[in-house]
Amino acid sequence: MTTLSKIPQKVIDREYYLSTHAEDKMAEDRLERKDVENAILRGKIDKKMTHDVRGTRYRIAGPAEDGRLVHVVCRFKEVDGLIIIAVYMVRGA
Repeated sequence: MTTLSKIPQKVIDREYYLSTHAEDKMAEDRLERKDVENAILRGKIDKKMTHDVRGTRYRIAGPAEDGRLVHVVCRFKEVDGLIIIAVYMVRGA
């Protein structure tokens, strides 16, 4: 299974976690969990960040449920799962 398919599968299987930072940013932009899920399931990886000692991060660009463009930054946890590190609305999109 490719990384591209592993990330959405973690969402489908409910094997993901929202960091406190992600939840705070979501509240600022009035985004909900369903918006994050929609962005991941309907979006695409637009950036892969490999220069982090904690592991590779992926930025996904996709639509919130209302169509706003959202970025979701995530990484795989060491033990089964995906952690959503940041979620924010793309301004000017």
